[in-house]
Amino acid sequence: MLKKHSQFFKHLLFISDLLIISFTWMGSYYLRFHGGIIPVRHTIPPVTDYLLLILPILFIWGFIFRAFDLYRPRRLSSRLAEFFDISRASTLATLILIAITYLWKKAEFSRAVFVTFWLLSILGLTLSRALFREVLRFLRRKGYNLRHAIIVGDGLLARDLMDRFRLHPELGMNVVGLLSRRRDRVGKRVHGKEVIGIYNDIDSILERREVDYIFIALPFSQIHHVERVLKATENHPVTVKIVPDVKSFLPLCGGVEDLDGLPILSLQDSPLYGWNVVVKRGFDVVFSLFAICVTLPLMAIIAIGVKLSSPGPVLYRQRRAGLDGKVFEMLKFRTMHVDAEKDTGPVWARENDPRRTRFGAFLRKTSLDELPQFFNVLKGDMSVVGPRPERPEFIERFRREIPRYMLRHKVKAGITGWAQVNGWRGNTDLKKRIEHDLYYIEHWSLWFDLKIIWLTLWKGLVNKHAY
Repeated sequence: MLKKHSQFFKHLLFISDLLIISFTWMGSYYLRFHGGIIPVRHTIPPVTDYLLLILPILFIWGFIFRAFDLYRPRRLSSRLAEFFDISRASTLATLILIAITYLWKKAEFSRAVFVTFWLLSILGLTLSRALFREVLRFLRRKGYNLRHAIIVGDGLLARDLMDRFRLHPELGMNVVGLLSRRRDRVGKRVHGKEVIGIYNDIDSILERREVDYIFIALPFSQIHHVERVLKATENHPVTVKIVPDVKSFLPLCGGVEDLDGLPILSLQDSPLYGWNVVVKRGFDVVFSLFAICVTLPLMAIIAIGVKLSSPGPVLYRQRRAGLDGKVFEMLKFRTMHVDAEKDTGPVWARENDPRRTRFGAFLRKTSLDELPQFFNVLKGDMSVVGPRPERPEFIERFRREIPRYMLRHKVKAGITGWAQVNGWRGNTDLKKRIEHDLYYIEHWSLWFDLKIIWLTLWKGLVNKHAY
């Protein structure tokens, strides 16, 4: 029954895709020649030429979409992943269509129609599939179209997996039961679900019960049982998924990569790669240029104040460690007397620091001494948002004392950050600052950056820990 339902939804989605493709193709023709957006310089081609292409288009798109496996179950997949799959498949299909129409000399087709069709088809297919899946999720929340699963394992990893299923009822996963390594655990309940057998019982359980998914959620100490479980499932039409026990390695932005068919598990990586780098860098350049233009008169006044308050340069250049631990010169308005660290060496600023000038104390309290760092952002040494950069003289000690300290260097240092807007700034608990920095790296997004900037402005630049 479940397989029949699955095939029904696949066919329904396939028909929906073909309707969207047909509609966007003819809609592109209408927009080009009757929409008034682009002037028509020559005779409008007959609509019949474009209607004749619908059957080849449906064949090409249907074949390519099936080749890209776009009708597989996506209960555990993200919308973004589906969008990229649709984009790749639609791009290839459009290129094939262009090649066919180029070879077919009986009619000429507008390039603008092809481009419009390519964009509209991706948008239309993505939106229609999102709506389709939202309807399915609604039905699953109501108890319809469920998939039955067995979890191999009864430890923390299995409990974590069940928590995720409870948090996301739209996935439609009904946990039938769990399998344990120990016979004395059978019959007991874990997180509200019964332990229905041991690992060796999996073959007989699959014979008796209706199961669609097997989730192997074993700790690394029991990894040798995986081969036995996989062998027991070979003769059953179930989907097998492994939940790797990577938390013991404290992963940072982990994920699975594919190297020519070989899966590689990434435990420690930066979230900023590909388009993410382009988006963040573009935002940094635009925002820092805007900030410099707005604050330039204020910076001029501050420069005069620094010059009048004590002899020495206006700007202070301090060595800081940024992306990948590389050292750069961070700019600040000078707030201390010249050669303030000549006798003491590098030390952290403290309350009522005697090294500061009177005007410098005001600049530090209001964070106005940080304004020149927007030039560091323009240069590319820093970002608007990120972990605050530390002095190399302190890093060697911190990396020995604080676990995972160096992971904060997986992204560029920032003028403001998640730790700072949460009060962990200056001479505060360093472990808490690192905890917040790593949270930022793991959950980075452009919206998160905008939130931090807003909180920086909302909470004000004055901070009691800014010495």
